[in-house]
Amino acid sequence: MIYIHFVCVLTIVNAVFTVSPGAEIKTNDRPIIGVLAQEVYNPQPGRNSYIAASYVKFLESAGARVVPVTINKSEEENTRLFKSINGVLFPGGGVSIETSGYSRAAALFYRLALEANSKGDYFPILGICLGFEQLTLLTSGQLLLSHTNTSSISLPLNFTDEIGHSRLFKDFPGDLMKSLASESLTENSHQWSLTTANFTKSERMKKFYRVLSTNTDGQNEFVSTMEAYEFPIYGTQWHPEKNAFEFTRPSIPHTPSAIKTTSYTAQFFVNEARKNLHTFSSTEEEQKALIYNYNPVYTGTESSFEQKYFFD
Repeated sequence: MIYIHFVCVLTIVNAVFTVSPGAEIKTNDRPIIGVLAQEVYNPQPGRNSYIAASYVKFLESAGARVVPVTINKSEEENTRLFKSINGVLFPGGGVSIETSGYSRAAALFYRLALEANSKGDYFPILGICLGFEQLTLLTSGQLLLSHTNTSSISLPLNFTDEIGHSRLFKDFPGDLMKSLASESLTENSHQWSLTTANFTKSERMKKFYRVLSTNTDGQNEFVSTMEAYEFPIYGTQWHPEKNAFEFTRPSIPHTPSAIKTTSYTAQFFVNEARKNLHTFSSTEEEQKALIYNYNPVYTGTESSFEQKYFFD
């Protein structure tokens, strides 16, 4: 079992999120966000890892560009990439959160993000589904997940009392928040969840994350949305990207409110990335890194994803 110590997680001060009165707030209107790739089940030449195109579209729809974080990069290469991008998204999928290339890259970017944010270098992370589960391990150092009956089902969010303090949902319109609480707008495609009981038992999780919403499979209540108290780190066990960009499963909602959920979640995270001022060392290096250098492949007839980007 992986056991990771992050002393600064528990000692970070509120200065991470505060700006001195009168100070000029700089923003980055050309944010570039990294998306983690993960191993494919049956590797082939040129197809050893992939990123679902819906995550790319999700970020691009809110004004960001995307760089793939491939699993064959060295720690030195990914550290250099971290200093060039403005945030990172840990996507959903089906690989191990302990031993995969995805998990190793996530651990590095998580550690670098903690170090950067503790020094005032604002760097956001969004974990979706598998990415959410990865965050639970990286923060707690323990496998806290339990099996739940939550494959291909859409649910309304059961908001907690912490919702009034939420950064993630702060700018969502009131009517959309009502819809999220009463309509099945959030698609779940996972077999493992962080139960509220296990969350409560973990001192590290309780000190690090604010629980914004929960859900239940009828037997087990689990955390469905969380955000860190002192870091720009966010997790959704549900899939905000699927509503607008995936059509392979009948459980994915496509109502106007569902599409708004995709839009507002994407806008929030991209706006978080705008607060980071990392840049590539040259225009040529930036252009070479962008996902525009790859072509998405239609996979809707054989996969739960309509399109994928494949990498060596």
